[in-house]
Amino acid sequence: MKASAALVATALCLGVTPSYAGPCTTAIAQFEQAVRQSAGNPNAGPMARQSIGAQLDRQPTPESMKRAEERADTSFAATLARAKRLDARGDRAGCKRALAAAKRMYNF
Repeated sequence: MKASAALVATALCLGVTPSYAGPCTTAIAQFEQAVRQSAGNPNAGPMARQSIGAQLDRQPTPESMKRAEERADTSFAATLARAKRLDARGDRAGCKRALAAAKRMYNF
């Protein structure tokens, strides 16, 4: 879980110095604050959909769990970075969609 905390921290630092406030800047900052505040919660973090294999009565292995966590972390970081890029471009609809997707990925 330490690696996922580092990845989330990295994602939160991407694009920290915007030259102006975009249409989603405040909402993104509020979400990032909530993510930082959840850092002490062992159940908090990025999550992904259950795989087909998990639905076929297969027990997860420590390796498969680690891979799933890494994929969820990477996907979350990319989605949040996309929201920030769209915000910096002034794309209100795009950044709202990307931020909503990031919020759906994060379990508090």
